[in-house]
Amino acid sequence: KNALPGEADPNAAGVGASNDKMLKVEKNNENRSHKTNRLFPTPNKPDPMPKNLAFLFTKITPEQMMYMWNVLTAIFVTQCSMVLLYCAALATFPDHWWTCTLMFGIPFAYIAIQNIYIDHDVMHGATFPPHEWQRFLTHCFADFFSLPWEEFVLEHNRHHASTVDLLEQGEFGWDPEEFHYALQQWAGPFAQNWYKYLLTVPWIPVIHFFGLNDTGSLFALEWWCHFPDEGAGGKCNKEFWSKWVPRRIKHNAFVMSLWACIWLLGTWPLGRPLSEGWRFMFTVSFFARCGFSAAWMFITNFTHSLPWNNFLAQDPGRTWPVLHDVMALVLGGKHRWNEMLFHDVHHAFPNAVGTLSQRGRFHGWQAVHDAAAEVLHRGLWKPNGDEETQMQKTQRKRSLMMKSTRVNK
Repeated sequence: KNALPGEADPNAAGVGASNDKMLKVEKNNENRSHKTNRLFPTPNKPDPMPKNLAFLFTKITPEQMMYMWNVLTAIFVTQCSMVLLYCAALATFPDHWWTCTLMFGIPFAYIAIQNIYIDHDVMHGATFPPHEWQRFLTHCFADFFSLPWEEFVLEHNRHHASTVDLLEQGEFGWDPEEFHYALQQWAGPFAQNWYKYLLTVPWIPVIHFFGLNDTGSLFALEWWCHFPDEGAGGKCNKEFWSKWVPRRIKHNAFVMSLWACIWLLGTWPLGRPLSEGWRFMFTVSFFARCGFSAAWMFITNFTHSLPWNNFLAQDPGRTWPVLHDVMALVLGGKHRWNEMLFHDVHHAFPNAVGTLSQRGRFHGWQAVHDAAAEVLHRGLWKPNGDEETQMQKTQRKRSLMMKSTRVNK
């Protein structure tokens, strides 16, 4: 946790003091990035704290934590209920496969989007579930096997520790999401190289669909190839067999048991032999993957792309209000859309603020939107003598546009 910005002075010597290579900030003796030679930036947390911003930085309460885990549990129960109802609908109306499937699939994909956003909310402020069994429910419909909850949180912390500036991925160490960013930014500025991106950007939804995202199977394999670190002298990590392997087995035993039950639902209840249960299971998985992929593309790809951040710099809330309303509806509300609009604020204060959608649950989307805009206007990082990054220039332009819009209202 001390490797993340927003907790203390990240330029202090203690930052990155973790003994685990995968969980520390990578920098040289001068506290600079090996990749960009930039100092690890210090978040510009308001001091003294204005009353209108205090709620954004206040630690969430136990009641709020309980509420978020209850929502996450309710989503799992809803997903299970929808699968059972889908099976019942197919059994009752066997001649209306497409009607039953679309009436199940579209809402199921939408619920999967909500699943990822509440996962993201929970891991930034309510990491530990009130009950042990709840850690198994967090993302079990995403794929046929995946990371346990604890490693899901760890790899996301790795992402925040290594990528502080949205457009400088892996600046302070390996970022598990780097392959995604490479597909959308490898050729330089989009305007001059758009034709090159035609070769790689279309693959982004494909790799998400097949599990190369935080809750998918391919991503789990990638992470397991990196974590935990090897022990002294290249020996096996002393906690590998005692801690990490049991957690992975327990989590994936639950996940595979769930999918086995879904397979069985597609057999005798539908008048099919055991060998044909895959037909029902793959249909459920298809729509789940559509929803999980859409959510991760918004969180991972859109928010960290140069075209998106340039678009935000034009103050689209004023010039494209209908787009804001439509996209907020797709993601589940304007409090969710705030996460897309102020992902840079989230990366500056991943623990002090947490997620903007989380704050919006308890304080309203408009109050969070206005507070985040004010934090952005004040500047997310304290000046340290380094040249401004492209993202910082974009943020300054955007904050001036938003400030002007509010003044003219």
